[in-house]
Amino acid sequence: MKRASVIILLIAGVLANEKDLRWQNSYDQPLDFTCPPGQSISRIVSEHNNKHEDRVWDFACKATFASSTSCFTSAYVNDFDKPFIYQCPSHQVITGMNSYHENKHEDRRWKFTCCGSNNFCTDSCGWTNYVNWFDEAFTFEMPPNTYLVAVESYHENHHEDRRWRYQYCTKRQC
Repeated sequence: MKRASVIILLIAGVLANEKDLRWQNSYDQPLDFTCPPGQSISRIVSEHNNKHEDRVWDFACKATFASSTSCFTSAYVNDFDKPFIYQCPSHQVITGMNSYHENKHEDRRWKFTCCGSNNFCTDSCGWTNYVNWFDEAFTFEMPPNTYLVAVESYHENHHEDRRWRYQYCTKRQC
């Protein structure tokens, strides 16, 4: 009986250290997500955990560019506990999100990857309302025929969480 208990404890320990495959990161761990070439972010899913005072993230991508793209990753766009608005340069879309968490601030600093193409121009842009309340899970799906171009977020120390909203645009011929 003692041997079975040890095996169960070992299995539980291994499972506790496994990354949850539903997410691109684990709590308190870095996030580094980029869509495959030619694609951009089409869905953002996130869940907050009060024990960790952090979020896990997942994304979906969709075909966006018909030709080769030029891409770059921004510098960090925020300091801990500070609001930010980040917008890709004209006619570029968000294809990746990168962040790291610091327990001292219970917040993340963020970078974004933007890509564009010679025959891809954006038009008719609009902002969402905030897609979440503090401590709340959310799923944001890009409206049909639109592309993610900007992100706005602010942090509140009382909840140790951020609220998020997104800007998206349609595509037009250049």
